Amino acid sequence: MVLGQSEHHLAAELTEFAEANADWLRLYQFPTYAPELNPAEGIWTLLRRAMANFVADLHGLVRIIKRKLKKIQYRPHLLDGCLAQTGLTIEDPLIA
Repeated sequence: MVLGQSEHHLAAELTEFAEANADWLRLYQFPTYAPELNPAEGIWTLLRRAMANFVADLHGLVRIIKRKLKKIQYRPHLLDGCLAQTGLTIEDPLIA
């Protein structure tokens, strides 16, 4: 577990869960708001581009978001790019 002695999650149940599963669970303390470390921000950027000038109503917004997410799902290089932009990596401890 990667947390300092004085750092903990606000919910006691989550702290207990993290401590009980420390053999496989790694916790990293991020700043309160760090969009540059959040791969989801890249996905939102891709979605905003798609809906910038085409949304007329809520139904249209939902349709565009679903369509764009479906396209992103089948283009893994876009997802990889959103992760790479953060500087974070996905490592499988079982492979290493």
